[in-house]
Amino acid sequence: TSSFLLFGAGASNSTIASFLLQEGVNPDKMVIFDSKGALHADRHDIRNAEGKYKQWALAEKTNPHKINTMEQAMRGADVLIALSTPGPGTIKPQWISLMAPESIVFSCANPVPEIYPYDAHKAGAKIVATGRGDFPNQVNNSVGFPGILKGALMVRARKISDGMAIAAAHSLADFAQNRGINCQSIVPRMDETEVFADVAADVAAQAQKEGLARIGLSRAEVFEQALAEITASRELCHNMMEQGFIKAPPSEILQEIFSSCIAECK
Repeated sequence: TSSFLLFGAGASNSTIASFLLQEGVNPDKMVIFDSKGALHADRHDIRNAEGKYKQWALAEKTNPHKINTMEQAMRGADVLIALSTPGPGTIKPQWISLMAPESIVFSCANPVPEIYPYDAHKAGAKIVATGRGDFPNQVNNSVGFPGILKGALMVRARKISDGMAIAAAHSLADFAQNRGINCQSIVPRMDETEVFADVAADVAAQAQKEGLARIGLSRAEVFEQALAEITASRELCHNMMEQGFIKAPPSEILQEIFSSCIAECK
């Protein structure tokens, strides 16, 4: 069973932890750190603290061995998910070196990740993702939320449930897997238009499965309608840029600029 370390216990990582547990991650193999240390059942400072009910619920479920230090928690860990204080230096290379072989690191603080990808690779990480578009594997919420919202709206869902959000995550993973992944390309990009239609279709299907939809549509119907509307909107935007009605955004920085800094994936 894979072991997970979550660095940061704010809204983002608390939600991620909840989703991981719902998806079957063993809570005994999960350690979560906030600014005061690891969460566990002896963290009485958060037990009745205002606004900390999510953190306390996670503290009761995870880290039964009451690991307290990063060195302990990182030893043999398979996955690190950091959403905390911008770096560099928030996550130390020596911590990464304690992780399991072929470890995965999500270092997602902006504008500067907790550890730069080249430092994480040098320390032994196999796959590294950040929130930055100028590094490989950008974790960009803009790949997810348009499709989530479109799928929910197309079937007039009463709310967006955890199940719908998790369905979107599976949709993104399946899309990337089907088009091919490697160590430097595990996350769909915003220029891959079909990903939004896929997410919309899977979210709409999940909403119907949970009885949250007011309108019944097949997955194919949602996908085809969403893809047609997204494609038309993109074409309109490009035409308006070409005709000078709106200004084109700056060119994206090519990921190849940094390829020499990234350890070769084997």
